[in-house]
Amino acid sequence: MIQVYKFGGASVKDAEGVKNLAAIIALNRDKFLLIVVSAMGKMTNALEKLTDAYVVQSDTIHLLFDEIKAYHEQILDDLFSEKSHPVFDEIANAFIEIDWILEDEPHPDYDFNYDQIVSVGELVSTKIVSAYLNYSGLKNEWIDARGYIHTDNTYREGQVDWDKTCKEINDKLPFVLQNKMVVTQGFIGGTSENFTTTLGREGSDYTAAIFASCLKAGSVTIWKDVPGVLNADPKLFKETYKYDALPYSEALEMTYYGATVIHPKTIKPLQNAKIPLLVKPFLTPAESGTIINETANLSIDIPAIIVKKDQLLISFSTKDFSFITEDHLSDIFKAFADAHIKINLMQVSALSFSVCFDGDETRFKKLSKSLDTDFKIKYNTGLELITIRHFKRDLIEKLSSNRTILMEQFSRNTAQLVLK
Repeated sequence: MIQVYKFGGASVKDAEGVKNLAAIIALNRDKFLLIVVSAMGKMTNALEKLTDAYVVQSDTIHLLFDEIKAYHEQILDDLFSEKSHPVFDEIANAFIEIDWILEDEPHPDYDFNYDQIVSVGELVSTKIVSAYLNYSGLKNEWIDARGYIHTDNTYREGQVDWDKTCKEINDKLPFVLQNKMVVTQGFIGGTSENFTTTLGREGSDYTAAIFASCLKAGSVTIWKDVPGVLNADPKLFKETYKYDALPYSEALEMTYYGATVIHPKTIKPLQNAKIPLLVKPFLTPAESGTIINETANLSIDIPAIIVKKDQLLISFSTKDFSFITEDHLSDIFKAFADAHIKINLMQVSALSFSVCFDGDETRFKKLSKSLDTDFKIKYNTGLELITIRHFKRDLIEKLSSNRTILMEQFSRNTAQLVLK
């Protein structure tokens, strides 16, 4: 049965990471494997900076681009002793695609520019990984995910055409996978006009779920730099607890509220197809990690803490001080949908409607412009949203100590606090 492995940027941030990936694949070479790989290290961030510089036509464009190329060239030099290996030319050609874009005037749609440039990180990463696996005797075929995952034209948040995508995957891939492993990109898809789309930040997990769902895979394994799914981010909290198992429902809740270990869209297609998801540590692959399936039981003694930084809290009120009605809310929600902004927390009162969401200057400007004619708008930036699943009062007091709570909300199982 086919299995899908997904490796994130941290697992391939340098030559040693790529070699470690190859060692994991070598341990599982008897399996029918489809391998999804993200951009290397922090390259998505670097390519985002390049996109921003290109859009405003900054004089830092070529400096940023040279740094990106040098980073990948160093990894190539560390992996391949033969400098005549074809992968060197393949990577140079991949970067020429960005060169061509940078020579043209920016497209008026920022999100379109973003997807055409940032997507190259995945293409380059997978070409290097595929070449190194073949170089190491691990026979595989590189495929372009844009020819399999078909989306609409919603750039930076491509909506998958599931019927077309599954037909393409099932028509071509099962035969290939019978003979060799397949290496492909996370995060990216293609439109009917052959433009590149991305599936949302950190969307490589979702890519793995799409391929797995269409192929009816036996499992998906996400290889991470953590021992499994933890109840809190170990970078922010000294003491964390690893869940040995989670039901789909709890994993869905945690990712919805912003747990970064798994992309929010990943769980649902796997739940629908009853495909288990494993989260395992790439440095110690023999460890059990966390399994997410429909039969797992959850101990609610351990609260899950999810922290989202760089949050924006915005409040809308009518200019004539009339009540906020359903008509007003309808206009506001439409503006959020048009700006492609996901709401993390919302609260309505008689005279105002308040919303917390991820800080994104471009999308915030678009939202404000569409609503400032009809509403008075007040906002705070640089805030933190803390969500606690299965909360305890003493934990809330501890996390909010010596801080200003700008908004809070409680349900049976979940507490949310917007903090300054």
